[in-house]
Amino acid sequence: MPVEKPHWKELFSEVVTSGLCTGCAACVVACPHDVLEYDDPPGTYRPWHVDADGGRSDCTHGERGCTMCTRACPRFRTWEREIDVHRAGRERHDDEVYGVGDVLLARATDPEEAAAGQDGGFVSAALVYALENDLVDAALVSALSGDGQWRAEPAVVRTREEVLATAGSRYTYSANLLAYPAAAEGGAERIALVGMGCMASAPGVMQVRKSGKIARRLSLTIGLLCSKTFDDRIFDELFEARYGIARAEIVKMNIKGVFQIWTRDGAVHEVPLKEAHEFTREGCLHCPDFAAEHADLSAGGIGADNDWTLVIVRTELGRSLVAGLAAAGRIEVRPGDEDPGAVALLRKLATVSRRRWPESADPGPRRLPVRPG
Repeated sequence: MPVEKPHWKELFSEVVTSGLCTGCAACVVACPHDVLEYDDPPGTYRPWHVDADGGRSDCTHGERGCTMCTRACPRFRTWEREIDVHRAGRERHDDEVYGVGDVLLARATDPEEAAAGQDGGFVSAALVYALENDLVDAALVSALSGDGQWRAEPAVVRTREEVLATAGSRYTYSANLLAYPAAAEGGAERIALVGMGCMASAPGVMQVRKSGKIARRLSLTIGLLCSKTFDDRIFDELFEARYGIARAEIVKMNIKGVFQIWTRDGAVHEVPLKEAHEFTREGCLHCPDFAAEHADLSAGGIGADNDWTLVIVRTELGRSLVAGLAAAGRIEVRPGDEDPGAVALLRKLATVSRRRWPESADPGPRRLPVRPG
């Protein structure tokens, strides 16, 4: 029989050590007793439990009834259908492989926001608009570390200047939820979260499982389309060792069938994507969510035009934000079916990701359309 009040002991065995853990850090942030910490040296990205409080695999607070870690985990047991119903008001249909929502194409009209952002700058425009129009107080994003290296780390942004300074994609992992305490300590009560699907599911599961003030504060979620992220060793063992691209010289990265890397000398380098596969982060190997299916808005650059963002509008909050952006002239919008190739690629990549989910886990994420014949 299922444990009545599952806690860290069950989370440790069913998620953290089973291969399902994505390293999103939701459990760490939600823990009210500060007995969970986070490993983020290259290639780790895992929560861990302090030995002084029950050892590595158990928790004295959990034994006394605390279940906050399992209530925050977006990979624990029936997480997908719970969030689907909470976000969309129903379970998804089997052919909704990229989740429930309407697809459109959008791009920022502000030249700085378009230039600073990735593939159209929609996410930057949305964050700036939400901050400037008092829709949110702060946002959790990733930023480049201040050590002169291309290294992603969690950050809080509160102004347009900070949004633009942190815009763009990194392709290595950053558990942006770890910036939540700094945002809350700074007085933010309405916090936006930007992150891949593994992080974008956390607010929904916290809300449906009633994990307290964190669930209330995470008021807007913008998800990033993501097939995978890469271990930090990709810089030394692939980019520099095989192509002579020093980590400290990188200024921008993108993936368009190949790894595109811009360096400080103005050069653009291309690295075959197949050579990067061996550096796939362990937490991505079983992730079924390419399309950030539980965000308010999901966004990514998979269209034919590099200066347009493919956007999936999933909730009333997302619709309201897009409508406000468009009415204010902050974005241009086109129907998604104007780029049928992008929609087809969205379905293809979402289907590939859903097949990663292991058969030994809850069957929900493996639901796929019935193939003809």
